[in-house]
Amino acid sequence: MADDGGGFAGRLGATVEAADDGSARVAFEVTEEHLNPAGTLHGGVLATLVDTAMGTAVRTATGDDDVPATSQLTVTYLRPGKPGALQVTARVRTKGEHLTVCEADVEQDGRAIGHAVATFALLHR
Repeated sequence: MADDGGGFAGRLGATVEAADDGSARVAFEVTEEHLNPAGTLHGGVLATLVDTAMGTAVRTATGDDDVPATSQLTVTYLRPGKPGALQVTARVRTKGEHLTVCEADVEQDGRAIGHAVATFALLHR
């Protein structure tokens, strides 16, 4: 089921295109407002996108009473992003009782521009 990513990521323009069975795909259109002074995609925007995609993937693999909270996020910037469409693909790698590890890849124009790994704590409502 697709949605707008909700909250901050949705206001930024992220769209969740798919989310099922421990994976998620987020689409994003980089515009001038998302660029840093060097004219490339701002690193904080990319960090928000990977965090959103991975959090969405984790939610597809947990119970309704579990709320994933990012406890660690590492983003590797492989090459500069530019204006235009990009996609983030996330997947759960390891799911424990209290912690879940996820990975995400960011591609633009068929090329990898970023990779991320995150640990999510599962908070119980």
